[in-house]
Amino acid sequence: MSAAVGTGSSAWAAVRGRQVLVDGALRPATVTIAEGRVSGVEAVDHPVAGPVLDVPDAAYVLPGVVDTHVHVNEPGRTHWEGFATATRAAHAGGVTTLVDMPLNSVPPTTTVAGLRAKQEAAAGRLAVDVAFWGGAVPGNLADLEPLHEAGVLGFKCFLSPSGVEEFPPLDPAGFEEALAEVARLDALMVVHAEDPAVLDAAPHPPSRAYADFLLSRPDEAETTAVRRVLDGARATGARVHVLHLSSARAVDLLADARAEGLPVTVETCPHYLCLEADAIPDAAPEFKCCPPIRDRANRERLWEALLAGVVDVVVSDHSPTTAEEKARGGGDLQQAWGGVAGLQVGFTAVAAEAAARGIGVERVAQWMATGTADLVGLPDKGRIAPGADADLVVHDPTATTEVRAADLAHRNPVSAYDGLTLAGRVTHTLVRGSSVVDHARGRMLGRMLGRTA
Repeated sequence: MSAAVGTGSSAWAAVRGRQVLVDGALRPATVTIAEGRVSGVEAVDHPVAGPVLDVPDAAYVLPGVVDTHVHVNEPGRTHWEGFATATRAAHAGGVTTLVDMPLNSVPPTTTVAGLRAKQEAAAGRLAVDVAFWGGAVPGNLADLEPLHEAGVLGFKCFLSPSGVEEFPPLDPAGFEEALAEVARLDALMVVHAEDPAVLDAAPHPPSRAYADFLLSRPDEAETTAVRRVLDGARATGARVHVLHLSSARAVDLLADARAEGLPVTVETCPHYLCLEADAIPDAAPEFKCCPPIRDRANRERLWEALLAGVVDVVVSDHSPTTAEEKARGGGDLQQAWGGVAGLQVGFTAVAAEAAARGIGVERVAQWMATGTADLVGLPDKGRIAPGADADLVVHDPTATTEVRAADLAHRNPVSAYDGLTLAGRVTHTLVRGSSVVDHARGRMLGRMLGRTA
């Protein structure tokens, strides 16, 4: 799967197609562009002065994907990914905005100084737009308000160990204190919801067997942690978001919380929707992630929860590392780094799986563009409408994508999707009207503020 970039003009005056997603429906339209924004959604035969990208009749013109869960890892662990490679991979996969997670970089984004270090590292290296999460960790309660004022889109915390020493988890008392502060700020807390006591009690012997790894991250770890998140929202009034839901056994808890009126939203990921434990070979660390990819029945329930609106959005949770870190332990899945590198592939994989289930691409765009933009408060993203940024993706459902890890734009050639042939292909990605990969084009965005740097 090589990077899909536009050819011809570097800046388009319009995009014309027979299946353009406007107000939730596909229809013929000409999307006109001026100064990087959508200036109009016109009739398909609308005359245009300037270069026009004419899209084949079978192809879709969709809002660019807004991926709100990406680990870029720069500065400090740029050999794991980095802004230049991450944003090129995003561009190739139809992602026009990503939100960078606050950990795995050194320093983490737990102070304004950490945020500034990250912004300095990103400057001049962005092919797409980038915003940032802040982090909530033990001892940084006083840093949350300054980070909020500096433009982070919300705060991430862990309830169990994160895997890196510089981003420790919150204990129950610390979690409730942080939630109270987030509520005071009218911010959003996004939570890695696995319970440490349940994880500690689970069997986790050295093993190359995926079934053994799965036993070490049981469903109960998620359901117990989700209960704590919901209790915290109930006690403090804070808005909470459950990250990367893997276990469908938490769905009923979340549906009940919604019915109660608690301010909770939920995401899941392409690898939970498109892959299944039964098909994962042993000693294959490219599939290891936390929480884990579970069985086929679980996957089916996650799709049902998406369609029912209990799960709101789909994001990549792109969590890459080096091939050496993935191979640590020689196939022992307890030692290998946990994370799926899916930034470039996620949208195509979900669109293909949805189409195979008779689910229209309109729903996929809601889950991966409009819904994610709305979640983090970026009203100019995730939609094709006058005044919105001209961030567009052209997806051809009649083509195919052959995923080869070595061809991905990610820094390291490791992918759980390696070797798959997916129905559909991203053929063009436009960032504010331009389809050319330009690492000086991407902007840094802040909470409801537009540019922050």
